[in-house]
Amino acid sequence: MTQGEALTILKTGANVYLTGSPGSGKTHLINEFIDWLRALGIEPSVTAATGIAATHISGMTLHSWSGIGISESLSRADVDRIASKEHIAKRIQKAKVLIIEEISMLSATTFEMADAICREVRRVDKPFGGLTVTLVGDFFQLPPVSRNHAVEFAYVSKVWRDLNPITCYLTEQYRQDDTDFLDVLSAMRSGHIEKMHHEQLAARQMSPTEIPSMSKVPKLFSHNIDVDRINADELARLPGKSKKFRMSSKGKDSLVEGLKRGCLSPEILELKEGAAVMFTKNSPQGRFVNGTLGQVSGWGADGLPIIEISSPSTSSGHGLRVTTESMEWQLEEQGKVRASISQIPLRLAYAMTVHKSQGMSMDAAIIDLSKAFEYGQGYVALSRVRRFSGLYLTGLNDRALEVHPEIVKKDMDFRAASDAAREAFSIEMSETEVVGMQKKFVKAMGGAYPSPLLGTTRKSGSARLPIRLAETLQTVRDAKNLKDAAKSRSLSVSTIVKHLEELAEIGKLVRVDFAHLIPITVIDEIHEALAENGSERLSTVFHALGGRHSFETIRLVRLMRSN
Repeated sequence: MTQGEALTILKTGANVYLTGSPGSGKTHLINEFIDWLRALGIEPSVTAATGIAATHISGMTLHSWSGIGISESLSRADVDRIASKEHIAKRIQKAKVLIIEEISMLSATTFEMADAICREVRRVDKPFGGLTVTLVGDFFQLPPVSRNHAVEFAYVSKVWRDLNPITCYLTEQYRQDDTDFLDVLSAMRSGHIEKMHHEQLAARQMSPTEIPSMSKVPKLFSHNIDVDRINADELARLPGKSKKFRMSSKGKDSLVEGLKRGCLSPEILELKEGAAVMFTKNSPQGRFVNGTLGQVSGWGADGLPIIEISSPSTSSGHGLRVTTESMEWQLEEQGKVRASISQIPLRLAYAMTVHKSQGMSMDAAIIDLSKAFEYGQGYVALSRVRRFSGLYLTGLNDRALEVHPEIVKKDMDFRAASDAAREAFSIEMSETEVVGMQKKFVKAMGGAYPSPLLGTTRKSGSARLPIRLAETLQTVRDAKNLKDAAKSRSLSVSTIVKHLEELAEIGKLVRVDFAHLIPITVIDEIHEALAENGSERLSTVFHALGGRHSFETIRLVRLMRSN
């Protein structure tokens, strides 16, 4: 499923489980959804399973939001006590849409405790008291922390079953651009690591004696014990005096402390010229992202660090120079900033734990997985890196390549559910039906839906076609390919194809209008798959073709068969 298709479903107000492999854009998409809600006057409650994840989306942990804190279980009296707290009750009563990031790291017990509080406060015996709930995460990544080592994923909970979320499984990849590396990561997800994958990883192993020559490349460890020591030792080796930058804060102490725990930049950031650093936040101007590497090249007139961003695309490895100013991490609730911290968005890049790297994209990393102890730990570490050429392994044990066997089986169910949802919304429902669902949701949430353009017609041209169809038809005729057409119309690729299907239904589409959008080399193969498997359930055809061709391309070839 594409991001555009998933966003369309989210906008209908359905309960959704948004998932996909690392780098598929889950957090980016959920931020788009949050922006859309706020633009329509609907303030979502944004939470996450961990403090680090919460800082990425300017939210708070679900534990804090629901008032359950560090509790491992709740009695009836506990539920009454928490629900009677004025600030908790007020927060939950006002809530309309609840977003939970990193759902993979939330245990079924914690999930159920938060649900119990919401039901009690809202006095509605439905999951989370009737809130619209969006769950975000990838169960192949780090699992819930459990003291007794018995992992209970959130999806095994009765609350999850009652919530019955629509699964949106993102399949596009925005981080890795190396086919061989993607094959290894895919093999890990499927639980089918073969000899050739071991050989490819073995080719990226290096001995500890080679590390000094790559001191500016970050090192990831499964345990925390050596990380601080390595960063301090490497900084001490550099000549010159260090400069310290202190974090500032605003807001209630307890909320500020939560932000500090989740922030990857330290309270006191100590730097020297020549220090290897990593950005911990995305630049609004797009100059760097969370995980971008660089080196302190000097100090600006105001004493702020100038960072020379590493650029693997140049022969020198050097790139843009950025004077790094303080940025804010905020905790927002009901449209108001409840607490904030401000710091230079950097941390020393010599070492960090795998846990703290989750959510980052790195051009290069030295990874020691010799002591990996948890399912998914190796997968999280390896998937931080964009390509094989940036991966340097100093240790690798068998557990590092394992993901939880239960998730391998469950993933097939998630994929099938997502395919069914995609087909239902993109193919079986008309655009008018989907927009109607979105309008109904926005109205129920007290928002204001923008004035639609649907239903208006031209007085001349295209035989009084609705404007949306007439404009799509003309755009498609002029476009070089499907993506260009979608970009020109500011629509998703799937919507463009849906418009073409509507045009075909009313007899306003001929093959010459769109045939040029389909690569000629794939037409025969897709024709045969449609003939053998039928054209009603496209997910069957998609899988018969081994996923080599997109649903949109299959739909276009199906249109050719009827024109």
